[in-house]
Amino acid sequence: MSRPPPMFLTLLSILILGTYFFHLWRAEAALAIPWTPSPDARLFSQRPLPAPIEASFLSSSTTTASKETESQPLSNYALPLKTQGRNIVDQNGKRFKLSSVNWYGASDELFIPGGLDVQHRKAIAKTIKRLGFNSVRMPYSDEMVVKNPTILPHLLAKNPDLMEKRALDVFVACVEALTEEGIAVIVNDHITTATWCCGADPCDASWSNDWLPGVVCKVRQTEEDWIRNWETVMGRLAGNELVIGADLRNEVRGVWGTMPWDRWASAAEKAGNRLLKMKKDWLIIVGGTESGNDLRGARTRPVRLEVEDRVVYSAHVYSWSGWGSLEGRYSKRTYPSFVASMRSNWGYLVEGNVAPVWIGEFGAPSEPGRGDANYWENLMRYLKSIDADFGYWAINPRKPKDDEKETYCLVEDDWVTPVLDYRMKDMTELMRIGHK
Repeated sequence: MSRPPPMFLTLLSILILGTYFFHLWRAEAALAIPWTPSPDARLFSQRPLPAPIEASFLSSSTTTASKETESQPLSNYALPLKTQGRNIVDQNGKRFKLSSVNWYGASDELFIPGGLDVQHRKAIAKTIKRLGFNSVRMPYSDEMVVKNPTILPHLLAKNPDLMEKRALDVFVACVEALTEEGIAVIVNDHITTATWCCGADPCDASWSNDWLPGVVCKVRQTEEDWIRNWETVMGRLAGNELVIGADLRNEVRGVWGTMPWDRWASAAEKAGNRLLKMKKDWLIIVGGTESGNDLRGARTRPVRLEVEDRVVYSAHVYSWSGWGSLEGRYSKRTYPSFVASMRSNWGYLVEGNVAPVWIGEFGAPSEPGRGDANYWENLMRYLKSIDADFGYWAINPRKPKDDEKETYCLVEDDWVTPVLDYRMKDMTELMRIGHK
């Protein structure tokens, strides 16, 4: 039998590859097709935002007073917090569910939380509380701590009392504005170099980068430097009982996802124990590897600290998470496939009542395509089914660099007007699980 001529095989190969890539293109294009909100979501957007659940906050705006004492916020929980199985609880065993939002900016190029040129920090704190969030994740960069620059006046236009203050002073002032509203705060070491996180730069892929050549990294950092930066930040906040924890590092990943869990767990224990020597009440939050999504290593190698009942794990789940797997990104997954991945990565800790897991980052645009909407619906369905602790990314309407629009925002550019859409509908429902 004669063989096909080489030209025929070449053309056949081109046809097969062309057909394959055409189907890939069609599948990706389908994910971007605009999604139509459900009637319930549209109805939610037309109604006033429900009042926040006062009982979900560590302290309430309701005050107590007597002839002998000044008016003080009414405490809803017996602090300090600790862990008990899958839950974060107070000293009486009452669950405190983290219903959080991220307020970023101090980890970026301008060194301060966003919006201080638009609203006073207390107004932003009131907006966050009005949205129903009882806790806030506050990211910082190690460069912010090391440089601690004086902040340019125009960035603090609506906070004149902070003029000529340094970055860490502004960060602390924003934390205090939140806690004065009864909002709990978790501080997060987000990135080494002050910039948007997270890219492919190996200098920011983990808590230390001193193994790289000295000329490579703008900010060079050892493990000890990282811990000392933590001590600097938390030393300023140790007297504030509503600062409840330290999220040790954002999206640890190594170089191209090569971070061994054991190496990260050992570093987390070292840093956590140092912080607990400063104040034994803090929760120590340890994120997963692989950009925050993978906590499988905790099954056989849990993080253990010198103070018991202080470890909270954290996972980040986005529509693009899951890349590189056979079943693809979460934007493409069916619900059974999505849940199987969640249970394998971190859900086993919650469903098995082993340890708390806080979904410290997730988010979607206000006008999603079908892929983002599919991811969101699957995630919300699962988080509601397990009554999860969560932290949405993010409140900010603008990114610090170049004032770029933040499509994941929950408020308009005035930092006051809420964006009431399918996201707030689902998170409002999630907040209310377990509350009458």
